[in-house]
Amino acid sequence: MTAAPETAGERAYRLIRADILRGTLGPGRKLKLDALRDAYDAGVGTLRETLSRLVAERLVIAEGQRGFEVAPFSPTELRELASLRLLLEGHAMEQSFRAGDVEWEARVVAAHHKLALMEERLLAGDGAALDGWRAFDAQFHQSLIAACGSRTLMAMHGAMFDRYQRYQNRALGFRGAIAAGEHAALRDAALRRDAAAARCILDAHILGGVNHALASGFL
Repeated sequence: MTAAPETAGERAYRLIRADILRGTLGPGRKLKLDALRDAYDAGVGTLRETLSRLVAERLVIAEGQRGFEVAPFSPTELRELASLRLLLEGHAMEQSFRAGDVEWEARVVAAHHKLALMEERLLAGDGAALDGWRAFDAQFHQSLIAACGSRTLMAMHGAMFDRYQRYQNRALGFRGAIAAGEHAALRDAALRRDAAAARCILDAHILGGVNHALASGFL
């Protein structure tokens, strides 16, 4: 079946949202409708609808008569997102470990393999692997919960993870061999179906990333 063509509103939403998550539109950036119209080739009405959607996702702030701006970063929000991630991802891993079949195991191993290749490059000093590492890091964590059996849980996790990843793209960089070891340990726990161990590893992994970010001075 041929997919329906993307509407102007869907295109504007996808592009602006991606630029906010990547940091191309940085925290606190004023989102002037005239400038956005030229940059994203969308009408003012479409852009207002798009920005309203992003306000609902807490990626954009509406300033009343003053317009819109990209949501700022704060240590408090990062800690809140980390706690929410631990809650959602930990629960989803338990469900996924219980229900996952051999095909799920294969996807977890494959996702980790791609991530580990990027980690090897980063450990060797190849900074060009950072973007690939970020993408494969997200894919690996998503693979761990992919068999949880709940579309609602996956959607909630995905929305939260995107907001968390905005911080990662700014300040939650690669933590070297420690992070690589934690990823390998998560893979092994998944294959053993050891949810208790996985939750402990995830706790150290996420809180370690938060502490790294706060120490970096980027927030």
